[in-house]
Amino acid sequence: MTGTLISLLSILTGIIAANLLGYLKKKYSFGVIGNTLIGVFGSILLIKSFGRLGFDPWSIMNNGDFDGFQLAINLLVSAIGGAFGLVFAKWLINKLNSKD
Repeated sequence: MTGTLISLLSILTGIIAANLLGYLKKKYSFGVIGNTLIGVFGSILLIKSFGRLGFDPWSIMNNGDFDGFQLAINLLVSAIGGAFGLVFAKWLINKLNSKD
């Protein structure tokens, strides 16, 4: 695997997590396109934050040596980022639309 492929897998995991959460919890859904966009950005935001701790794609490859544990952490954080992005976007929209 290359670092680029790992990055694409991470983004795809965030997209799937956001769409799955939107499908299971209708109150958080923005439609397929909205969930996909939010999943991409939520995933990237959290992965970039955790990448500083050594879970970025190039640390996973480790000079050609593959580390499966770091990949699993990366994909888990990406899924959490996609789902968290969806919840945060819904909270923000509700906050902006409130009459307070």
